[in-house]
Parts: sequence; structure tokens; C-alpha cells
Amino acid sequence: MKHFGGIAEEYRNYSSSDIVIIPVPYDKTSTWIKGADKGPDALIEASENMELYDIETDSEVYLRGIHTSEVIQEAEGPEKLALKVKEKVSGILNDRKFPVIIGGEHSVSIGAFQAVSEHYSDLSILQIDAHADLRDSYEGSTYNHACVMARARELAPIVQVSIRSMSVEEKNLLDEERVFFAQEIEHSSHWMDEACSLLKPNVYITIDLDAFDPSFVPATGTPEPGGLDYYSVLNFLKKVNGKFNIVGFDVVELCPIAVQKASDFFAAKLIYQLLSLKFG
Repeated sequence: MKHFGGIAEEYRNYSSSDIVIIPVPYDKTSTWIKGADKGPDALIEASENMELYDIETDSEVYLRGIHTSEVIQEAEGPEKLALKVKEKVSGILNDRKFPVIIGGEHSVSIGAFQAVSEHYSDLSILQIDAHADLRDSYEGSTYNHACVMARARELAPIVQVSIRSMSVEEKNLLDEERVFFAQEIEHSSHWMDEACSLLKPNVYITIDLDAFDPSFVPATGTPEPGGLDYYSVLNFLKKVNGKFNIVGFDVVELCPIAVQKASDFFAAKLIYQLLSLKFG
């Protein structure tokens, strides 16, 4: 079994770890490029080649303990998958550990939303994504990847960042005061404070890698031009972390390209740097 960061055994035991990585290689509801089920393994493999010292926070967050859990798999449908993820995340939260879910396509986040919403009051869910994902149902399922944020806002207030693709149906479902469209935030940083002003004290973050411009992350199932760059997202996450209690997060929709490993490493580094902000 591979372990996030290639961390030595003494720093990856569940009992002594503050952080738990949960790989969920699920790709049953994606509707264009398949392969997100290979994302967790590619990300973890890339993470084994990271330096474990973070320059900006002057920290080595792995010393807090980072356990990589067994893979969560479900072949029967996204509803049953969500239940498995919810049960796993709930157990981690009850053990006072910090959950990080690695997708897989975006439907893997729903169970995590359900778990954190039961565990925390004053919760909001922050989405960084190219797509609104607000359809109530898609292709016969309310748990499709295109319905993720519809399920999220049934549980907690949501804030949506970097959105640049949606259907007419979703346009009518938007709360535009809580949406930060990509074209509106391209040349400004004021949006970061505005987005923070809408968050509750406890924040769960869901990051779809297609939020980034495909020039940075081409390896995703539904790439959209005009996305964010690495430091824009990282600077925003610094603000969020400085003002709020991040209670968990996920990084989803890595669809590996065999001859292009940069996207895999990008996703692994993003996770490690967000953990460094949280714990460093």
C-alpha cells in the first residue's frame, strides 16, 4: 500500500496521526473523460516525491502524523458510496482527526458534507470549481457529480468560487450573492475578502481541480479555460485559514495523463500546502 508523502511508518499510524487521507477512486457518474478513479493512486504516488518541509510556513506538517486509510470503493452507485464516505469521515471526526478526501469524481464529496454537517454547527461549505454543480438530478441520480452543490446547500450555506460553466437550469438556481464568477475575479483580489465575509466559523472546502486553468492542470475530466492559478487559490486559502476553522477538505477530479505527471504533483502539493497552513 502506498502512503501519502511516502511518510515513515512512525508518522503514519492511525492512532498517533492528526490527519487522515481517504482515497476514494470512484468514477461512475462522470460524463466526459473517464479516469478519475485513477486519480487517488496517481496523486499519492506523486506525493512520495515531495519535499516534506514547507518553506512558507517553516514547518513539517507530516510530524503531526498523516495516515493514509484504506481505499473506499463502491460499484453499485453514488448513493451507497456517499454512505460509506459519511461513515468513514464521521469516525475520523469522532476520533478528533482531520479528514482529507482524495477523489475520484466530485460525487465522492457528498458523504463528507453529510458527516461534517452533523458534527459541526455554524458550518459553511466553500466550493472552488469551474462548474456550478447545482442540478437537482442528472442522468437519473440526485447524487451525480453535477448535483454535488445542490446536495451541499441542503446541509449548510455554500460559497462558490471560480465558476465559469453552468446550464440555464442552474442559472435559475444560483444565489448570485454567494457566487464569484471566474471572469469577475480575474483581475482583482477584493473578491477574497468578500467571499470570506459570507462564510461561517467552521468551513469545509471542496476543491475540484478544474477550478484551475487547464494550462496548470490539464489532467481533469472536464477542463474549462479561464481558471485560477496556483497562488491565487493558495492566497485565498490563507485568508480562509486565518479567519475560520477549516474542518476538512477534499481535492477531486484528477484524471491522470500517463505522459504528464505535473498535474498529479500539483494536486499532491496543494493538499500538503493546505495542511501546512492548517497545522503549521
